[in-house]
Amino acid sequence: MRRPREFFWAVSDRVSLRHKIMGIVLGLVVLLGLGVTLQMRAQLSLTMRDELQKRGISIARDVAARSTDYLLTNNDFALHKVVVDALQHNEDVRYVLILDTKGQVVAHSFAAGFPRDLLRANAVGAGERDHVEILQTEEGLIWDVGVPIFDGRAGTVRVGLTQLQLQRALQATTRRMAEAVAIVSLVGVLAAYGLTAILTRPILDLVQVSRAVGRGDLSRKARSSSQDEIGQLVVSFNEMTTALERSRHEVAAFSRRLIAQNEERQRLLARVISAQEDERKRISRELHDETGQSLTSLMVGLKVAEGADTLEDARRSLSQLRTLAARTLEEVHHLALELRPSALDDLGLVAAIRRYVKEYSAQHGITVDCEINGFEGQRLPPEVESTVYRIIQEALTNVAKHAQASNVSVVMEHRGSRVVAIVEDDGRGFEVGEQPGSRPREGQLGLFGMQERASLVEGKIVVESSPGAGTTVYIEVPVKAEEGVAMA
Repeated sequence: MRRPREFFWAVSDRVSLRHKIMGIVLGLVVLLGLGVTLQMRAQLSLTMRDELQKRGISIARDVAARSTDYLLTNNDFALHKVVVDALQHNEDVRYVLILDTKGQVVAHSFAAGFPRDLLRANAVGAGERDHVEILQTEEGLIWDVGVPIFDGRAGTVRVGLTQLQLQRALQATTRRMAEAVAIVSLVGVLAAYGLTAILTRPILDLVQVSRAVGRGDLSRKARSSSQDEIGQLVVSFNEMTTALERSRHEVAAFSRRLIAQNEERQRLLARVISAQEDERKRISRELHDETGQSLTSLMVGLKVAEGADTLEDARRSLSQLRTLAARTLEEVHHLALELRPSALDDLGLVAAIRRYVKEYSAQHGITVDCEINGFEGQRLPPEVESTVYRIIQEALTNVAKHAQASNVSVVMEHRGSRVVAIVEDDGRGFEVGEQPGSRPREGQLGLFGMQERASLVEGKIVVESSPGAGTTVYIEVPVKAEEGVAMA
């Protein structure tokens, strides 16, 4: 069995906030009403008992004052009339006794004789102005008040007062107080209900909205017109849902961009694989058509030289073979440079760019202005050098393939923590996509490939172009301070 405290908390946890507030208010009102009623009843009872005692003394003294002359003149009839008058004019007087100095009953209000034990119930001592005893009788409590007549020289008056009148007045007063408490409790319940409705309405609305948010509906907003703590909570909650909705839209947009970039990455990868296969086919074709034929011719020439009739014919064949071998060596060297420029590994990015620009200008007949600053013999990390070289190479290749340009400018600078390069031509230009990373149109896959290369080293590419106004490619790649390596 659970302890009472645990049971109380278990039950209270299942009760709604509105019922808790109403229960607290109603409980406080009832407890306050009962406390006030009981306290007022106790205080009123003491006050009324005190008043009853004073009333009994007053009645007894009045009877004593009126009985003095009658006692001294032995007028029993007048004494009886005084007793009857006192009984008739005071509803709470149960009996009246007039005693002489010897304690003998001179007059009384009992029709069928009075109880003898009553004489010994209350005795007024010498020098006392009054004496009160509370008697337990079959009719309930009786306040017996004794007052001396003529300072005790003429006798004593005994008056018995019942509490029935007092109890009826006390009950009536208690009933009225209970009715007042009931009315106050009803008003308190109504006020508690109204107050609870005011307090819990935004909270209940907030609960409904939070459940909707839990289901994924971030468009719901809680309502509250108050400026108190609950209103501030509602405002903060609405701001939170607005921020969550904005974040969800941003995440959704970011996810769409990631999906689009991944799709483009997959297409680019397929294109790269296809380009690699095409490059292998081209190299294989060149090796077969040019280098293979040259080696075949070299072998045939060696056989001819071997069977020459004279030394002069052999020397002439060997001279031709040396020329053929030199041309073959040049072809192999050219293929090797296309696969990986040795200057990039041996001399670094600056020398490799200068050499490539020189060969590019001679091969395509395009004037290239190359300016490189800020390196001052410093090498960059291999992945940065390779990335920058390949991006500039791809940009110049695009110029040769598509731009129909006459002049190209290549500027490259090492600016502390970053490498910046600009490739600008005076060609025909084109319409650039709205943003980098968006799906490239036909003919712009080379630009997307440069952007992918730059992203691998946390760099970025910006392309500016318009039809008839040429094209400018901005390249920026970050370089950490500790990544720089001095040239040997």
